[in-house]
Amino acid sequence: MFELFKMGGALMYPILVCSIIALAIFFDRIWTYHSLKRSTAPLFREVERLIIAEHYEQALNLCHQQDTPMGRILQVALKHRGTSRAHIKTLVEEVGHRETASLERYLGLLGTIATIAPLLGLLGTVLGMIRAFNVMATQGVGTPATLGGGISEALLTTAAGLSLAVPTILLHKYLSSRVDRAILEMEEYSMQIVDLIGETR
Repeated sequence: MFELFKMGGALMYPILVCSIIALAIFFDRIWTYHSLKRSTAPLFREVERLIIAEHYEQALNLCHQQDTPMGRILQVALKHRGTSRAHIKTLVEEVGHRETASLERYLGLLGTIATIAPLLGLLGTVLGMIRAFNVMATQGVGTPATLGGGISEALLTTAAGLSLAVPTILLHKYLSSRVDRAILEMEEYSMQIVDLIGETR
């Protein structure tokens, strides 16, 4: 495997770096979304219970202790409990937009890697073919061994670029769908709390 990597030429190194970055982003985001899913619903249920019992300060303290997007959104709603429902809803949506941006962190970079990976492979192909034609220009037809080096470089970088791009695209789509589901869930929970505060204030 290492021999094949070396045969691919210099462009294999940026492809390798992109692979490591993509894998790191995937595991980071999976851990983030998993932690978010585990904390969102329980926090909502507990805050809802405290609000129904009119223990607003306890609910606010609970949200403050939870360093999560849902906790920060509900904090804003509870802090402005005495104002109109429309005002609370506007504030909750503003905080929700900021939290959404944090959840989408690194997904743009992952999409960029998926885009440039085949381009790096294509660049390696071009460089490998240039090398092969240079051999032909200086040595005539040359030997299979000398021509094979350039052609191998061309094929290996193309294969490496595509091997990175295809799974990265799939991972990007998967993580984006996880973000969309998490955002939708938080929106539903936060609007329920806004409605509940409006009914009980």
